[in-house]
Amino acid sequence: MINRRAFSLAAAALAGAVAFAAPAAAETDIKFTLDWKFEGPAAGFFLAMDKGYFKEAGLNVTIDTGNGSVEAIPRVATGAYQMGFGDINSLIKFLDTDPTQKIKAVMVVYERPPFSIIGRKSLGITDDPKSVEGHKLGAPPPDGAFAQWPAFVQAAGIDASKVTIESVGFPVREPMLAQGQVDGIFGFAFSSVLNLKAQGVAADDISMILMAEHGLDLYGNSILVNTDFAAANPDAVKGFLKALAKGFADAVADPEAGVAAVMARNEVLKKDIELERLKMANDLNIKTPYVVENGFGGLDMAKLTKSIEYLTVSMKLAGNVKADQIFDASFLPPKEERMLP
Repeated sequence: MINRRAFSLAAAALAGAVAFAAPAAAETDIKFTLDWKFEGPAAGFFLAMDKGYFKEAGLNVTIDTGNGSVEAIPRVATGAYQMGFGDINSLIKFLDTDPTQKIKAVMVVYERPPFSIIGRKSLGITDDPKSVEGHKLGAPPPDGAFAQWPAFVQAAGIDASKVTIESVGFPVREPMLAQGQVDGIFGFAFSSVLNLKAQGVAADDISMILMAEHGLDLYGNSILVNTDFAAANPDAVKGFLKALAKGFADAVADPEAGVAAVMARNEVLKKDIELERLKMANDLNIKTPYVVENGFGGLDMAKLTKSIEYLTVSMKLAGNVKADQIFDASFLPPKEERMLP
């Protein structure tokens, strides 16, 4: 006769062995491209990774550096990366040129873009947009801020014929301004201002003309997705955005932890500079009055439609796309899961 207790123990052991041997649910791989280097404002991405938010969503995420907020777009459209972080205005131009491209924006990160002209007061450029007249500005061709120059000229009443534009590379942009080879530069406020300080330029000599404060009311960098990937993996995209909302909320609540997460991946950074850079991005671009009221990640379709009108000037759009072809809000988590502290 079989001992019932022994049988029960054996059955329990067998069940445990089977459970242990069963493969875990497969994670969905997502290759993600940033717009730029690993710097302070990227803290939300890395906190989502380090705190396990992506893993909780069943995702295996890898994050790579980028080479400008414009160049992330073709990386995602071609499927080389499933998702990425790039300029929504450049995305509009990209889709206006070819509406069949496989890419959409699904979450706004910079509700106000950091597009700026950064100058030095000692070289004649102040916080007044018209102060750039009679001066030389350094502009990297792929730069998202420089892409808006024609629309900004119109919005701010600048006489562009009185401004000299010199094409410069990203690596030499701030050094050239620090050395006085140009009087101002186009760039993201939180990048160029802090980079100038690192070059030894005194804070009280740095001027910042934020385009959003002078008539150019646009959105900025957003989360992009390859539409074929999104169609095949809608839950993965939803899980990614939910994790990211938590990561950015953490970066707002505890910038020091956010910077630590970034510096773990880029040891050449200086903590005080990256902390200031992250706080600047949080204040100017991420935790805006609209986001405080409506939650992180969404947008106002009327404003996006108006943005397309601005871009018709700056980027000479052909009129091939409308707002609903640019942004898909269906993957966003509920508003209550997107509120920032």
